[in-house]
Amino acid sequence: MSIRSNSITRPPGDLIAQLNAEDLIRSAHQVIDIEQAGITAIKERLNTEFVQACQILYQCNGRIVVMGMGKSGHIGSKIAATLASTGSPAFFVHPGEASHGDLGMITHNDVVLALSYSGETDELLTLLPMIHRMAIPFIAMTGSSESTLAQKATVHVDVSVPQEACPLGLAPTSSSTASLVMGDALAISLLEARGFTRDDFARSHPGGQLGRRLLIHISDIMHMGDQVPLVNVSARLPEVIVEMTRKGLGMTAIVDDDQRLLGIFTDGDLRRTLEADEDLNKIIISEFMTRDCKTIGRHELAAEAASIMEDYKVHSLLVVDEEHVVVGALNVHDLLAARVI
Repeated sequence: MSIRSNSITRPPGDLIAQLNAEDLIRSAHQVIDIEQAGITAIKERLNTEFVQACQILYQCNGRIVVMGMGKSGHIGSKIAATLASTGSPAFFVHPGEASHGDLGMITHNDVVLALSYSGETDELLTLLPMIHRMAIPFIAMTGSSESTLAQKATVHVDVSVPQEACPLGLAPTSSSTASLVMGDALAISLLEARGFTRDDFARSHPGGQLGRRLLIHISDIMHMGDQVPLVNVSARLPEVIVEMTRKGLGMTAIVDDDQRLLGIFTDGDLRRTLEADEDLNKIIISEFMTRDCKTIGRHELAAEAASIMEDYKVHSLLVVDEEHVVVGALNVHDLLAARVI
């Protein structure tokens, strides 16, 4: 019976010695230079065909159906995801599966965006008669304007590159990068044309920290009503300490008779006050409060509160309305609990 080791297999020392660091870095630089040249090439060819493709996609009343085989399929799947998350409903359909039933996912209101660097991918060519019969727009993204897909497309987007980064000229490298960049260019151009906003983006990304930072507002996490520490400007120190202890936010708002904010008194202020050579029972809080305190509105994003706390090195904020009346309070623990930071 053999025993399988769970240890990580490492290259033998003599193999590591054979790998020349300078050669590896030189090869990597060459790849990046070649792919940059490919991106520059497609940038210089942005023309009326790109504009027409954007117009067709913008006017689509259904969904953008992205197709591609092999590496083009992987790039197409990412493009579909980017389109969908930036305001242009889209999904990916595998061409091989499409000819075995998945073609039924495409409706007369859709647009097909097909990726094939050669422009001669059999699985895509097989679908052309059905797509044309449905009379829906067909956008081809290829590296050859003379290819079958390019010639039969409603619009052809040229993503040809001077050379592949693969020294054998076989593995899609520069060409797949160019296709990905062109997909991003389409998606972001459509985003701007639609007036897609941060709030729109948040609605399609409710999960994870990104969604929380864009969706959660101060009003969602702030303490309200009796939970807000408040004392009148005429209060003495013992009363202030009781209020801070009872509410547990590490501070209290100092307000006038109309609940308008005049200042804040924090744990740090308390420590400094205790160092004063005075009768603590006689101290009026207005003499030791911080008058120029940071505040935030209830309709602001919680992420903005996190930014203010970080910039000004404070751990709590008071929430005020347009009249500077205190309506809430929060501290860094509330942001942590909401997983905004």
